[in-house]
Amino acid sequence: MLVGVPKEIKNHEYRVGLTPASVRELTARGVEVIVQQGAGEQIGLSDGQYVAAGAAIVATAQEVFARADMIVKVKEPQPAECAMLREGQLLYTYLHLAPDPEQTAALVKSGAVCIAYETITGPGGGLPLLAPMSEVAGRMAIQAGAAHLEKSKGGMGLLLGGVPGVAAGHVVIIGAGVVGSNALQMAVGAGARVTVLDKNIDRLRQLDLVFGNRIATQYSNAQAIEEAVVSSDLVIGGVLVPGAAAPKLVTRDMIARMKKGAVVVDVAIDQGGCFETSHATTHADPTFVVDGVIHYCVANMPGAVARTSTFALNNATIGHAVALATKGWRRALADDPHLRNGLNVCLGKLTHEAVARDLHYDYVPAESLLG
Repeated sequence: MLVGVPKEIKNHEYRVGLTPASVRELTARGVEVIVQQGAGEQIGLSDGQYVAAGAAIVATAQEVFARADMIVKVKEPQPAECAMLREGQLLYTYLHLAPDPEQTAALVKSGAVCIAYETITGPGGGLPLLAPMSEVAGRMAIQAGAAHLEKSKGGMGLLLGGVPGVAAGHVVIIGAGVVGSNALQMAVGAGARVTVLDKNIDRLRQLDLVFGNRIATQYSNAQAIEEAVVSSDLVIGGVLVPGAAAPKLVTRDMIARMKKGAVVVDVAIDQGGCFETSHATTHADPTFVVDGVIHYCVANMPGAVARTSTFALNNATIGHAVALATKGWRRALADDPHLRNGLNVCLGKLTHEAVARDLHYDYVPAESLLG
């Protein structure tokens, strides 16, 4: 199999699908790899490093897509990239299809075999290919929120940790999964007053045992969310329903009743967002204001720390990349039910139930297409 790595073209996206070390893992097994010129240059990964790892450098994305049997990316393919996909070609990347009917339609039309990092499961549960980026985004959420609470960025002019004699800011974290837990660590470290909401009592119990009276934990329901959000200075939205659109847990009315100059960071924006007022933004123009509340809804937050994110992502993705490239997608998916859960679109069919339901497609089980 020939594996191709194009340069990412989404706004301010500097990550790259394979590092030189990952390329070496493939070429050592006899897999041929081509990499678009300059694909890793912005994060210090030179074309020379890729050549030393066994890859060939090609000039354009068009050549990568035309030649490769398997495309490895980071972010969802942009319209120009979708147009270059062909029937039976394997695409291995983040997709986040549920809130993106246009991309879904383009992938269905292409006939490509599309495996989404974010729905691949792990033997012990969880979403191991989403986890490293959720760790990065959770930590960045507090940094971004704290920065936009500054008056010069439109915020209320509040220092998140306070100072002696002045109260710390109140951070509300909705969702105690990977995003929420990492945001919590950063918020506590900054000296903020933190409230965490989740429906998983066992998870709240674990956090309470670790952080004790430095945080408040609450069972998540509409009443608790409303009370916490209205009293907050910074809200982090970190909820996830695997593959499906994020639930809208914070309403427009709640936003209208928040303090003027407060900040919300919607880490769930890749799946449509969990604030009713959210829409995706970019690193070039990261915020907008609704009812005096600053919304930070950047859809590729980890792209801002692209070097760290690339290495963290490759640690999680390379094992399945090797399996796909050496076995072929049919055998690799047949052998591994967790990798099979990553199949979202295949030969014009929707093969992830939550995506098919949210976008009103017929659901076709992956098993029926493996032969």
